[in-house]
Amino acid sequence: MTVFGIGIDVVENARIADLIRSHGQRFLDRVYQPGEIEYCRSMRINWRDIEVRRKASGEPFVVLHAGAAELAKGLNIETVLVSLSHSRAYAVANALLLKSANQ
Repeated sequence: MTVFGIGIDVVENARIADLIRSHGQRFLDRVYQPGEIEYCRSMRINWRDIEVRRKASGEPFVVLHAGAAELAKGLNIETVLVSLSHSRAYAVANALLLKSANQ
């Protein structure tokens, strides 16, 4: 397998929760550029398409649904590795996309 992509997100939980609670859709619309919203819609992916579960050992793993699964299949992504961490104030997720070396 070869690495196809890697990404990391860090959020301040309380700040984002407060902004969504206070401003709802207006906040979400202000966070993303129109092109980003259009791109995400064209990919037919939403947050619920990417599910993080845990193995009995506690190790997180990703299950892709709907648009995310379709996109991954089209890109020949075989595996999504994920690492998660959090504190009271912050959460971080790091994802590594793997695809077959033959593709």
